[in-house]
Amino acid sequence: MRYLFEEYAFDTDRRELHRGADVVSIAPQVFDLLEYLIRNRERVVSKDDLINAIWNGRIVSDAALTTRLNAARSALGDSGEEQRLIKTLPRKGFRFVGPVRKARGPASVTVSDTPAQQPKPALPLPDKPSIAVLPFTNLSSDPEQEYFADGIVEEIITALSRFKSLFVIARNSSFTFKGRAVDIKEVGQRLGVRYVLEGSVRKASGKVRITGQLIDAVTGAHLWADRFERDLTDIFALQDEITLAVVSAVQPKMLQTEIEMATRRRPENLTAYDFFLRSMQQYYLTTRESLAEAIRLAHRALELDPRFGSAAALAGDCHAINVALGYANDPEFDCEEAVRLARLALRIDDGDPDTLSRVAVISAGMVGDSEAEIEMADRAVALNPNSWRTWNNRGWVYIMAGLPEEAIRSFERAIRMSPVDPLLHMTFLGIGHALMGLRRFDEAIVVLKKALRQNPSFMPACRGLASAFAHLGRDAEAHAAAARVLEIDPAFTISAHTARVPKNSKLFIEGLRKAGLPE
Repeated sequence: MRYLFEEYAFDTDRRELHRGADVVSIAPQVFDLLEYLIRNRERVVSKDDLINAIWNGRIVSDAALTTRLNAARSALGDSGEEQRLIKTLPRKGFRFVGPVRKARGPASVTVSDTPAQQPKPALPLPDKPSIAVLPFTNLSSDPEQEYFADGIVEEIITALSRFKSLFVIARNSSFTFKGRAVDIKEVGQRLGVRYVLEGSVRKASGKVRITGQLIDAVTGAHLWADRFERDLTDIFALQDEITLAVVSAVQPKMLQTEIEMATRRRPENLTAYDFFLRSMQQYYLTTRESLAEAIRLAHRALELDPRFGSAAALAGDCHAINVALGYANDPEFDCEEAVRLARLALRIDDGDPDTLSRVAVISAGMVGDSEAEIEMADRAVALNPNSWRTWNNRGWVYIMAGLPEEAIRSFERAIRMSPVDPLLHMTFLGIGHALMGLRRFDEAIVVLKKALRQNPSFMPACRGLASAFAHLGRDAEAHAAAARVLEIDPAFTISAHTARVPKNSKLFIEGLRKAGLPE
């Protein structure tokens, strides 16, 4: 019997532990201890259980048992501090907690009911992030709970499919691997995907525990792993909650990995998508210089692929931010470019939720037709309710429409969607602006400081603090925040910032003047 977990294969017939293609050296007694823990992983194993099984009931010191446990953990890259796979339950015992799949026969043999076939050639990878979600292993004692594990996976596949920026393998193809011991690299080749999400589900005693891990199918690297434990109350609400938690972690992690790969490619090998990813990296920095570079890179993407709607929307967004943040040397030009590129993006694809949400924000800032923009932002959220961007941009649209309470609700939903998003400082900025519009200056200061902790050089947050402090009469802090604005952006002036400021921002501008920022 072989037990498969993470990148390990534990072969009880050959008495070997493999990590990928490598054999891990392990002492016989440590092997026996590991085998006992894995075979009895459904329960907590007591110290006496281990002594009876491994030492045949002989008297053994606690130090000897601890030494063997530490050796077992070390062989698996685990530790007493992390307890990723072997968990100690104080005064209770020990338990192997990693998700395990069983496979019969040696590693070179594939168990199959079909005749041997020639291996199929690997499918080429798509030109955007691609993922397969494998059926989660049901670790419950009741095999009838299989439906719950399958339901979780189907919900995750559906949620990921709403991101048009992703290539997601359909459920029927992913489920051909159900109940089989698989090699992740083989799955990637067979399905033509870069990433594979796998996991396990265990239901017991009114609770459910779900583990998941995202793996790069090309390199075998583990990119993300987490565990979720919830009470079993409303089964469908629980499925929705777990799906949201997994998708909000996995989608940004894939995008981050793709950006890192694009920045390492040689310039002569860059595709339109590579230029788009590099543009996104600059867009995240939100400085005068980075936005100019983001616009240049997005236009290179459009030159290579004139039908790349996401690149057009991104370039338009950058032009609009230039105007909103006072970076524009020629505000009228940036405004016209923002609107032109937004309309181009809609002509290319008016059904992409990210594009719709970007265009809604651009139009709110540059045109000001609140009813049409709210309708567009609401449609984007309806098309993809699992996207940080659609909720974040909806918040900004509602701020510019003069509806700060609804804006705050949208921003809070965005944070729930992607709690570690690289653009979270923009979300906190939005909440800060909404709170200032409600004259809740103390609360605005707290949130704007969060934005600065996310991005210490984020000038708009310093600007917001200067205004909020000034309205509270905290002059020393207002002047310090204003000085920080000019330190980050010496060219800042209030007049440049107010070139196209929404009417409901007059309170904010008044605070900037009180803080002593230059006209």
